[in-house]
Amino acid sequence: MTDDTARAAALLRDHRASIDRLDAILVYTLGERFKHTQAVGKLKAEHDLPPSDPAREAAQIARLEDLARQADLDPEFAKAFLKFIISEVIKHHEKHQS
Repeated sequence: MTDDTARAAALLRDHRASIDRLDAILVYTLGERFKHTQAVGKLKAEHDLPPSDPAREAAQIARLEDLARQADLDPEFAKAFLKFIISEVIKHHEKHQS
């Protein structure tokens, strides 16, 4: 193995370790987020509020698109990701309404 190949292998290992840590952060962050959205769903059900809030959802999507641009992340990807999360949250809220 050449020095360049060894350095490349070490860099690859370091990048993968960082990706693994970030994946764990994402999963735990999503878990924490869903704890709060479940609490919101229960409150909405208790007070006969609709499971979705289109105005807030639109504001959140716009906010996330701006954050994505600041983070040098594709805003369309960020928007699609948030829309997926919102749809899952609404499903949970609808379950509480039943």
